[in-house]
Amino acid sequence: MRFDRLWRGRLLRSAGALTVMAGLMLGAPLVEAKTFRMAFQGNLNTLDPYTINETFTHAMNGSYYEGLTRRGPDLTIIPGLAERWELVEPTRWRFHLRKNVKFHGGEAFTADDVLFSAERIRQPNSDLKARIPADAQFVKVDDFTVDVVLKTPNPILIADWDTFYVMSKAWTEKNNASEVVSAKATTPGFTTLNANGTGPFSVVSHQPGVKTVLKANPGWWNAAKKDYNIDEVVFTPIANDATRVAALLSGEVDWADPIPPQDQERVNSSPTTSMLAGPETRTIYLGMDQMRDKLVPPAEVPGDKNPFKDVRVRKAMFLAIDEDAIASRIMRGLARPSALMIDPNLVDKYGKDFVRPKSDPAQSEKLFDEAGYPRVGGAQGTRFTVGLDCPNDRYVNDAAICQAVIGMLARVGVKVVPIIQPRAQYFAKILAGGGYNSNFYLLGWTPGTNDSHNVLTQIVGCRDEKGSGGRGVANVAGYCNPKIEELAQKVLVETNTDVRAGLVRDAWKLLVDDWGYIPLHQQALAWGISKKVKMAQRPDNIVMLYHVQLAD
Repeated sequence: MRFDRLWRGRLLRSAGALTVMAGLMLGAPLVEAKTFRMAFQGNLNTLDPYTINETFTHAMNGSYYEGLTRRGPDLTIIPGLAERWELVEPTRWRFHLRKNVKFHGGEAFTADDVLFSAERIRQPNSDLKARIPADAQFVKVDDFTVDVVLKTPNPILIADWDTFYVMSKAWTEKNNASEVVSAKATTPGFTTLNANGTGPFSVVSHQPGVKTVLKANPGWWNAAKKDYNIDEVVFTPIANDATRVAALLSGEVDWADPIPPQDQERVNSSPTTSMLAGPETRTIYLGMDQMRDKLVPPAEVPGDKNPFKDVRVRKAMFLAIDEDAIASRIMRGLARPSALMIDPNLVDKYGKDFVRPKSDPAQSEKLFDEAGYPRVGGAQGTRFTVGLDCPNDRYVNDAAICQAVIGMLARVGVKVVPIIQPRAQYFAKILAGGGYNSNFYLLGWTPGTNDSHNVLTQIVGCRDEKGSGGRGVANVAGYCNPKIEELAQKVLVETNTDVRAGLVRDAWKLLVDDWGYIPLHQQALAWGISKKVKMAQRPDNIVMLYHVQLAD
């Protein structure tokens, strides 16, 4: 089953007519609760909405927390806790908040919660500080009106705000949880294990790595217009692919993600399950540390230099990796090789102008030699040794991709030591709290704004070492190009679409010519679902529980 056939057929499946089973208890009818059971390859490690900038965590947290905005199944920005907004002047946005909204704990939602959340999300330990410009000032106009004042115009300010979730000021302060707990922390904070949002579901229990149970919130502000019929959600992490697929096929779970490429035909041919597959906007890529003068262990480089500071070495690394082989053999055709650090469909006008260079090991070897890294010990010798950080439970076939990369680089004389970990330890090492403790790594990125500026600022942008502005917040590599910085700032404020598209093209061209990163592919979404389930699938892989219908 090929990637293009899968996504072209991504029509939502009908779940059939809903039936109600009723019994009698003490003379009153009892409607059987509808429980939606989920299995994901990784854990839900925190309920704090600002600790980890990771898609599955956002999806789960978005079931009980809400932002001022939301996104529909087609990624259109729609009202959330703000019922409407307006641009009062080029540098002042005004948000009109919903009235009569309650947090699950009973606290009334007001402008004070928005101002509190805007400050909390920009704390140093927050992994989501880039959601809000560092210079943005939140001003309370009245209890249900908030102005956001900027120093320069920002036409895409709210494009990333559906995952800027609002927390209760009173509840957070009452529980001494105003400080964001880093993902590196060995002791969980109160908000790691507890949640109090305004969303359609509330948290009943949370056992990290074991099980999380949610229940429908009858007091949700949008309950009268809800289009879900589930009463309870039970999430269980199942790391092993075979066990996760077996749980779906046996009916133990109603939704499983991901389904490995080799199991998708079996899921689709089952009388009780089917595949819900489509294109994902996430790009899987490799990064190389270009900031340190000396790479961190287990790297061993002649002269203790950092080879990745040399553009010839970066190009050699790129050309040594056969992404076509990864896409066809490891991903079984369910991936689209990429020339850019973003889905080309999200690049205005010029995205498809960029073509990924073919692998060329011979040219790679020449470049390594020219850069001063010859093989030591003969024709089969090693040029240098580097560690590769990789998760084993986050992206489709992530560990297998890393193992393939290790083999490809070995052929050109680069010894790669695998450092493969579960995503909790992985993200804590390379991202949380500005750790950036990696010299070579695999990561995936979905631009929350569906716009190039997100990637040019958060991944490609020069790192803000003070940790306050959010620029370069996911730039583990430490890559920095002042010319791209200048273009990214112009992209942010440019309102002429044609001019903006040209600026974006120029920025991507600079990065491509600099061989700053090694983009691999956009993976395909691969959800396995029970045929009792009807649900929407967003291209950004956010699971929206408030759009799930479950038949009897």
